Amino acid sequence: MGLKKTEFKDDEEALFDNVVIYKRGEFWHMRMWLPKEHKYARFSLKTRNKSTAKDKAELHYHELKVLEHSGKTYFSKTTKQGVEMYLEERAKDVEAGIIVKGRFSVIRTQLNHWLTVIGKDTKLKELERTDCENYFLDRKQAFKNAPPSQSTVENEQSIINAMIKWLHKRNETYITGFDFKKLKRPDRGADENRRSSFSDDEIERIKVAIADYIKEAEADIETEGNLSKAITAYYLGFSLISGLRRGEQLQLRWCDVEDMEHTQARRKPLEVAR
Repeated sequence: MGLKKTEFKDDEEALFDNVVIYKRGEFWHMRMWLPKEHKYARFSLKTRNKSTAKDKAELHYHELKVLEHSGKTYFSKTTKQGVEMYLEERAKDVEAGIIVKGRFSVIRTQLNHWLTVIGKDTKLKELERTDCENYFLDRKQAFKNAPPSQSTVENEQSIINAMIKWLHKRNETYITGFDFKKLKRPDRGADENRRSSFSDDEIERIKVAIADYIKEAEADIETEGNLSKAITAYYLGFSLISGLRRGEQLQLRWCDVEDMEHTQARRKPLEVAR
């Protein structure tokens, strides 16, 4: 179906056989008739410049034509529907034991915050990678009474892009994720930005606490849970002495452990012989 309209205003222009760009307020928009779906596809071209609007409209035109020739439809679900789809999938993960209910609740809350910022009726297929470029600022402005911390927003951005990637695999979006601005690392002072060592006094107090914990557990080792308490305390004590991290300790084998007293005893005759 070609364009029925033949006369256009100064702020309208026909492109190709079924596309019109037009100005609404200060910005250019586009509409294209989709004969198979019997609807107009409409886009905000997000520019005040007519030449740029034409270039963007041409890109949209070719994208729609590719969809048409591949048998796919343009009209998309809304962001609200996309979030509902994703949450349904994550609810299955809760049932399967992949994530816990608390994690699911956090994901749902974070995505609802995103909907407040992006709009619940926004079309998924109209999303662009730059639409959430200023998400940190937009998020704070949308929740002025309870502004989020930077770490909270960074976690939200990760969840949002995980959802967008999931929707893209199901042909619900044209993008695989948003290009969020990289946020500056917060300066909380030297001690907050590094893993500080314990002071000598703190180490002594920890040693005493661990020794008491072991003594209490071993006094009645047959009672349920006391064996685990003792082993945990020995583990913490070894961590304190060796300085090894959990991952490093888990890689240890008995062949890696050397009894220093026995080693020195074996070496002593050799030293005398010399």
